[in-house]
Amino acid sequence: MKIAVIGPPNVGKSSIYNAVAGYKSVSSNFGGTTIRYEESTVRLNGMVSELVDFPGCYSLSGVDEISLEIGEYLITQPIDVIISVVDASRLERSVPLTLELMELGKPVVVALNMMDDAHAKGIEIDSEKLSNLLHVPIIETVASKNIGIHDLFLTVRNIYKQKIREQATQPQYSPGVESAVHQIEHEISRSSPECSISSRFIAVKLLEGETELVNRISGVHLNGLTEKVEAVRSELAGGGSVSDTLMISERNAYAHRLAQSVITQLEAPLDWRERLDNMFLHPRWGYLLLGIVLAGIFFFVFGVGAYLEEPLLDLFHYLRELLATRFNSDSLGFIILDGALSGVSGGLAIVLPYLLPFFLVLGFLEDVGYLPRVAFLMDTFMHKIGLHGTAIMPAILGYGCTVPALFATRILPNKRDKIITSVIATLVPCSARSVVIFGLVAYYLGPVAAIGIYMLNIIVIVMAGKTMSVMMPSLTPGMIMEMPPYRMPSLENILKKIWFRVREFVVIAWPLLIVGSAILAVAQFYHWVNLFNEFLSPLTTTALGLPAVLGTTLIFGILRKELSLIMLVQAIGTTQVMTVLSAGQILTFTVFVTFYIPCLAALAVLYKELGLRWTLVVASITLGIATILGVVTRLIFGGVIL
Repeated sequence: MKIAVIGPPNVGKSSIYNAVAGYKSVSSNFGGTTIRYEESTVRLNGMVSELVDFPGCYSLSGVDEISLEIGEYLITQPIDVIISVVDASRLERSVPLTLELMELGKPVVVALNMMDDAHAKGIEIDSEKLSNLLHVPIIETVASKNIGIHDLFLTVRNIYKQKIREQATQPQYSPGVESAVHQIEHEISRSSPECSISSRFIAVKLLEGETELVNRISGVHLNGLTEKVEAVRSELAGGGSVSDTLMISERNAYAHRLAQSVITQLEAPLDWRERLDNMFLHPRWGYLLLGIVLAGIFFFVFGVGAYLEEPLLDLFHYLRELLATRFNSDSLGFIILDGALSGVSGGLAIVLPYLLPFFLVLGFLEDVGYLPRVAFLMDTFMHKIGLHGTAIMPAILGYGCTVPALFATRILPNKRDKIITSVIATLVPCSARSVVIFGLVAYYLGPVAAIGIYMLNIIVIVMAGKTMSVMMPSLTPGMIMEMPPYRMPSLENILKKIWFRVREFVVIAWPLLIVGSAILAVAQFYHWVNLFNEFLSPLTTTALGLPAVLGTTLIFGILRKELSLIMLVQAIGTTQVMTVLSAGQILTFTVFVTFYIPCLAALAVLYKELGLRWTLVVASITLGIATILGVVTRLIFGGVIL
């Protein structure tokens, strides 16, 4: 059995998916794109099933590439049951997508999610009546508390076992639209009798002018059909042209009638969520609270990391001394083991103490619903640098990881905004760069110096964004976004998110650290590393005033940014960094690493999203900014260039 979980953004769709699949899922891409969806094989009531979680969307029409790809997947893949997730507190806004899903002619089960939010707003929904009107099963759920999930998937299994292949009825729109749909259905059955796809779905899409999705469906022949469709559209418009938003209006009207008939609005007291929004979205106090939140994040991450780093480093220093008593310190075997131990200690004592609390805070802010409020507050700021307010979302994601931040640029309306936002996203210090800032500058020079680097980063982002906006002028419309309700986050969900995010480091980066440290140790043993360091010395020594041995750390940093910190320790041969580097050199190194070329994974996404030309441009821009700022930092804090 193959089950699709689909719904608009912020309706708790992924919470339902994760309640069953956990975080053992596999990310896959739609063919030929970088748009991802999640898949997991699960056992539901004794039945092995394949569960697919799609990105949030409002429609199956080709409004954007995500909607188009989801529509094609649902049509062409053998989906047995569709779970349409609906926000009970915003029923009227969630139902239109459900109506589209019903037109596919596949079994649909509606998860009426966030019932607790609806009750808090005084909203009572007659779910039995709603089920009778839609002719689909309706299951009330509160996914964040695992309420109703068992009943939901039990209903899905029962529908599959009963072999119900299509819904009893389809949404009925206004008489004129229904007549037009039936005419087009008749023409489809004549021109494409072998097509196994719901003729009603195809007819509706053609009526609303959505030919691109229909063109992707095998078995549908538009030759000779297009003119007849246009004739029907013209007849429906009374001789004029039918608006492409006709079906959107029809679905919205249908949803409005449904909501009016099943919802009872009770008088609700001022909800605590509204009180929070009055503070967090206030035109003045909202920004002050944002500053307090960001400062709190910084000092929490630094405090936890600094508390853990020193005793862990002492532990590995003791292990290294113990290793030296068992092996000849001049032998190749000791060099390899010592290098590998440096990689283990780097991951456990330097990276994870800062990475774990950072992901803890990020997961909390995501689950509690604060991040979209940050985007709303920063809308005006983004317009000042010539971007659509929605561009703040990829920038915010960039503080976690540059890769999903670059994926998120797909939500932007045009390539110009996408290019500028991609540059900004690569300049934002991701969690790996933050590890370098915390583990090097904050630890050795204090939190004020680290805050200074973050402030410098914001200034550079503003200047870079403004400069590119002037070079690529365009109008930037205002931002309209839906605010998810505040929710009490689940500790279990946050811990799962932490593991899901840190797993990439543990599984991919950490082994690379260990192997890379061992290789670097061998290269130092045979003096091979001198070739790389000499090649990069015009940058490291002449321009930045750093020891030549740090050249290889920058190469490893392109693989993963946190590698540059670990390899720095390996390159200088001690965890006591300040015995080798001055305060000015630590600042210079960190500033350069914070801004220079993105990691290989980010470069791969840039290539996929923007092509080779813009990937090289972005890499050149970041390298140029990093070099200039590194030189300036050296001039101010590290002496005069030789």
